[in-house]
Amino acid sequence: MKSILDNRPALAVEVNRVAEVAGYLWQKGWAERNGGNITVNITEHVDDVIRNLPAISEVKQIGAILPHLKGCYFYCKGTNMRMRDLARFPMENGSVIRILDDCASYVIIADAPVRPTSELPSHLSVHNYLIGKGSPYKASLHTHPIELIALTHGKKFLEKDVATNLLWSMIPETKAFCPRGLGIIPYQLPGSVEMAEATIQELADYDVVMWEKHGVFAVDCDIMQAFDQVDVLNKSAQIYISAKNMGFEPEGMSQEQMKEMTVAFNLPK
Repeated sequence: MKSILDNRPALAVEVNRVAEVAGYLWQKGWAERNGGNITVNITEHVDDVIRNLPAISEVKQIGAILPHLKGCYFYCKGTNMRMRDLARFPMENGSVIRILDDCASYVIIADAPVRPTSELPSHLSVHNYLIGKGSPYKASLHTHPIELIALTHGKKFLEKDVATNLLWSMIPETKAFCPRGLGIIPYQLPGSVEMAEATIQELADYDVVMWEKHGVFAVDCDIMQAFDQVDVLNKSAQIYISAKNMGFEPEGMSQEQMKEMTVAFNLPK
């Protein structure tokens, strides 16, 4: 069976990177059953042959008008598909979609008519926002990192930047590799319009947003970098929880030490 990836090495790299990350999510226990979603803007890798491919699905409505996505193409994890399966067979557990000229609908064009994630409207709304503000970010990731979710069951960590400063203080690399910290969104119905709107608002200040008692949503230039940000934040949460389990409150880096890091690595203040 021919694949849209055939003879397109740059596109194959992007999709295989998604498959690699999907494997990591499963191995870490962050993607139970069909949990989590990945959407990547692959428009830059699309050639005339792909643009002329016929639809292999009926026209599907997004549920919103997203003007910056006109003519864009996305690789999307399929709804009800498991990350562990996507890691082995990305084009059987995901699909490529084309946004139509009305900016409100899409069709699937490859490889199989696998319907994208049920949270596609939220993901596409974020991509529309990113393009609109001229961001280089092309990838969005939603996953369920265990220790970060555990923190959101404590009310003090839901206050603005409390979790960010705690996680930065656990190990220097966290501030270096996730310099914008962690945004917090109080519990909302998963997949709701309200959740999407709140996420977009938080992404003005953060690259990783925590959905209370649910999971994280991260954006970056590619899916591996989005994963890396979540990975370093969750490592800090693990360090904090490990210290608590040893019976003491971890001291953490001081504010002076973190300011020193900010200057040394030329990080956002």
